[in-house]
Amino acid sequence: MTWHWLALLGAGSFEVLGVVGFARVSRGRALAGGLLMTLGFGTALGFLALAMRGIDLGIAYAVFTGIGTVCGTLLGMLYWGESRHPLRIAFTALIVLGVVGLKLLA
Repeated sequence: MTWHWLALLGAGSFEVLGVVGFARVSRGRALAGGLLMTLGFGTALGFLALAMRGIDLGIAYAVFTGIGTVCGTLLGMLYWGESRHPLRIAFTALIVLGVVGLKLLA
């Protein structure tokens, strides 16, 4: 795994932090949520830019958004009581499968 892929994993992780900030803002914690959003998304985009120096745009962005989507979905189910419908879990697993497939092709 090259440093580009590590940067991409970092970008996805910080995107999740930004999404948690969004959740906090929507639940009335504007200051803390706003800070998390700014830190999370700002850092995520910086890492994404670094990752794209060695990973094609289409693959980097798909993996980046896939990490955010899957982690956001799991956090929603685990911490915010969102639906755990089996089809929701199955389609989330398809996203993981797609991201893994893109990594194998890169």
